[in-house]
Amino acid sequence: MFGFRSFGKTNTVNGIGKLRHALEQADAVIIGAGAGLSTSAGFVYTGERFEKHFHDFAEKYHFNDMYSGGFYPYDTLEEHWAYWSRYIWINRYQDAPKPVYHDLRKLVEGKDYFVLTTNVDHCFQKAGFDKKRLFYTQGDYGLFQCSQPCCQKTYDNEETVRQMVEQQKSMRVPSELVPHCPICGRPMTMNLRCDDTFVEDEGWHIAAERYSEFLRRHKGLKTLFLDLGTGMNTPTIVKFSFWRMANEWPDATYACINLGEAYAPKEIEAKSICINADIGSVLKQI
Repeated sequence: MFGFRSFGKTNTVNGIGKLRHALEQADAVIIGAGAGLSTSAGFVYTGERFEKHFHDFAEKYHFNDMYSGGFYPYDTLEEHWAYWSRYIWINRYQDAPKPVYHDLRKLVEGKDYFVLTTNVDHCFQKAGFDKKRLFYTQGDYGLFQCSQPCCQKTYDNEETVRQMVEQQKSMRVPSELVPHCPICGRPMTMNLRCDDTFVEDEGWHIAAERYSEFLRRHKGLKTLFLDLGTGMNTPTIVKFSFWRMANEWPDATYACINLGEAYAPKEIEAKSICINADIGSVLKQI
């Protein structure tokens, strides 16, 4: 493993040109996507966007970002789902304000690619990426699961969420819309990896195997590991695994685009491209 003390923020000279060349030459592109990619696409969780959709919750509970509101211990499930239905609706079922994901898809069209992402907003599929080339490791805002899983099943939530958004009043949804597990009757929750109750359903395991098979088939080829907006929240999923494979694979390149967090270990410095800039701006330049 790497000596993690040997890296810092970097900005590769002529990084955009080098990344363009690496994309052109690559036999395969493995995209690792984190929150920074959706932030670049306009899915921000503070400021004007937060105030527009959650001003009443902010006034009552004095939090100032969507994440804090998502973890607030509301007194009732009706209020909990009033908040979460709005949250899901704007971050899962509405399109991102900026075409960053569409620009990324155009860049990898015609390439043999796969996407590994910790994001749960479904932006890749909404932008037209092949769903068989996607692995959402941390869940999906569009799925419910049993809060104390009685089975490894998930449930599409679009219609229920739509009704919650349309019918809520005074920061509460009608009691009959509060979702309960159809098998055991317990309250439902979001299919998000927050603790050990996260449900890895059949679709999750199929995607995991597809990703593993993609890695097996491309290990000896010219491969670009493209790290977009991942940080140190869950680094083992994308960042650390990309560093390890870039180091071990003989013909691999590691590229990182991340505003304020573009860096690579010394061990792979010679085969790395780090661009400290907004992802959307860089993609347009490529």
